Amino acid sequence: MSNIEETKKSAINFKLLLRTLKYAKPFKGTLVATVILTILLSFLAPVRTLLIEKAIDDYIQVGDLTGLQKMIFYLIGLLVLHTVIQFFHAYLTGWLGQGIILSVRKLVFRHVMSFKLKYFDNTPVGALVTRVTSDIQSIAEIFSQGIIDIISDILQLTVALVFMFYINWKFSLVVLVPIPVLIYSTYFFKNFIQAGFLAVRKNVSKINTFVQEHVTGMYVVQLFNREEVEMEKFKEVNRAHRDGWIKTVWANAIFFPVVEILSSFSLALLIWWGAKGVLEETATVGEIMAFILFVHMLYRPIRQLADKFNTLQMGMVASERVFKILDTDMHIANDGAKSNAEIQGKINFDQVFFAYKDEDYVLKGVSFDVSPGQKLALVGATGAGKSSVINLITRFYEYQKGQIYLDDLPIEDYQLEFLRRQTAVVLQDVFLFDDTIFNNVTLGNPNLTLEEVREAAKLMGVDQFINDLPGGYQYKVRERGVMLSSGQKQLLAFLRAYLYNPSVLILDEATSSIDTNSELLIQKAIDKITQGRTSIIIAHRLSTIQMADNILVLEKGEIIEQGNHQALLKKGGAYKKLYDYQRQDAGSSIP
Repeated sequence: MSNIEETKKSAINFKLLLRTLKYAKPFKGTLVATVILTILLSFLAPVRTLLIEKAIDDYIQVGDLTGLQKMIFYLIGLLVLHTVIQFFHAYLTGWLGQGIILSVRKLVFRHVMSFKLKYFDNTPVGALVTRVTSDIQSIAEIFSQGIIDIISDILQLTVALVFMFYINWKFSLVVLVPIPVLIYSTYFFKNFIQAGFLAVRKNVSKINTFVQEHVTGMYVVQLFNREEVEMEKFKEVNRAHRDGWIKTVWANAIFFPVVEILSSFSLALLIWWGAKGVLEETATVGEIMAFILFVHMLYRPIRQLADKFNTLQMGMVASERVFKILDTDMHIANDGAKSNAEIQGKINFDQVFFAYKDEDYVLKGVSFDVSPGQKLALVGATGAGKSSVINLITRFYEYQKGQIYLDDLPIEDYQLEFLRRQTAVVLQDVFLFDDTIFNNVTLGNPNLTLEEVREAAKLMGVDQFINDLPGGYQYKVRERGVMLSSGQKQLLAFLRAYLYNPSVLILDEATSSIDTNSELLIQKAIDKITQGRTSIIIAHRLSTIQMADNILVLEKGEIIEQGNHQALLKKGGAYKKLYDYQRQDAGSSIP
């Protein structure tokens, strides 16, 4: 189950709306200007209608051409003013929405980057992508197309009703006869379409997750001929997304004709009653024309209110999910004050217990010591707890019992950023960004120059293969480094670790997937990078750890043997069995 769940709640949660509005606080000036323009717009259309009534009754019917020309001049000026205000209103609301997108997206991304790895273990990447992209876009639309426009339409409706009753209260009552039916229809439409939008947003997240996962794993899909099977799964997800949209289309297809019918009914009542009034000389032609315009002024905003309410609904659903991420407390506690110590690299594990979930312990009372500059190797079957040890040293996960020390201080006493700056990890699966080799090994560190990178590459023996690539250090490796071999990516990972000059180096199966041509280069890189610093090496290939000062053999989260290579062979236990098995498997090529 994902940490990001879909929930069905009322469309307008005012507590949630107020929280969303807080993100407009840095743009207070723009918001105030937008509100002022909104108020002006709500008056301009009704005022223009009053001028049209006056033009008909006071000038056209009596043949006053001079007065009519003067009134036309006023109407043109009012239209120009209306157009200018509408332009600035649309621009400022759009600018406000995009400004909020910028702020919220940065806030969410920074928050997500600080999460424990456990959060990402339980949360689909596609769902997070949806939150940071389309969901935040929907929040922006609350401001650019939602709440401000809703306020504008409600104000215009209010002003129009006041003017209508001022001109002719009888006409007003006649025009408003179908309004109760319209209000009920709008309420029904709102409730029905909410379910459709919830389904749409839920299935957008599912589609993003599905596509991201299958594009990343396309090699497996094609290797096992799963294209047709996975296509059927995608059709099912896509069909659910379509069905959600169909619900909204069906609701619109019913609601808008209903509005048109009620609007026409209001006009019919108006013309019937108005014509009778003109004949009886209790009403004027100008009043009838004004009320025809007022009818459009009433029904058009009400119809648009439904659309804008939908936008507001989608924004509320999206904001609820985004706020759920912001309210998620999945951070590693960063209460340490130590940030300027010179780390020697002494590591101590004292009766450490660790579980990824509840009390299903992966490490059970693990204790060991590593002196500064020593090489410690961890071996054992898959699931023995080797990678868990390094995840705890770097504080990617938190242990439940015991204590871990770095230079005789609990690792919690160090600032998290400082602690991780002292540690470099080279993994089996090297992650490279869609960028140049230079940017991948420096990770954008402005203190590292190209010359420093070249010198480090020469010392580690990897300069030649980089220069052989088109563009050398400016060669773009594409997404996840697909343009490079596994061995080349490993070499870049070693170079990256070396450049950051860590006090503690961790190699997690860093030599397990290398090719023969890269093996010598990588071994040279390992010798160079481990020289003079504390190193922890996880490896299945025992040939890579024979020179380690101490070897820990783990089984089901416990240390069952430890010692150097020769001592463990003499003991004749689990390590010796593993060693003999690998020698036999490799045809005795392991010394």
